[in-house]
Amino acid sequence: MSESIDRDEVFYHNALRRIYVHIVWLSVAGFALTAWQLGWPWAVGFFLGATVSALNFRWLHGLVDALSPGKPKPKKSFAILLPLRYALFLAAGYVIVKYLRVNVMAALVGLFVAVAAVLLEMIYELIYART
Repeated sequence: MSESIDRDEVFYHNALRRIYVHIVWLSVAGFALTAWQLGWPWAVGFFLGATVSALNFRWLHGLVDALSPGKPKPKKSFAILLPLRYALFLAAGYVIVKYLRVNVMAALVGLFVAVAAVLLEMIYELIYART
């Protein structure tokens, strides 16, 4: 039974590592492509959206790890800080739109970088699945 748990942990760790690599490469490639095709305001908007997407994925990963069995229970302050991250994202979005004058559509597309990375991981697992 412990061999199965170890294999599952290795699988989970490897999948997360690949997702983080996908996030980095999609962010860099998206930034370069938008800078080349559409200009700097679009590229900066995409990169800021991708950065928020990566931070959100990292924080969700931390939340899932904190709630998994065998881990110490999170502190009560954790429940208060959890919704505050969305307030932080809203504030960051307001600053991006109001003061930085970057393209809003590019920032919204950048927010989907983590989703695209997870989809790439799903495709990878479907192609290279070992049963």
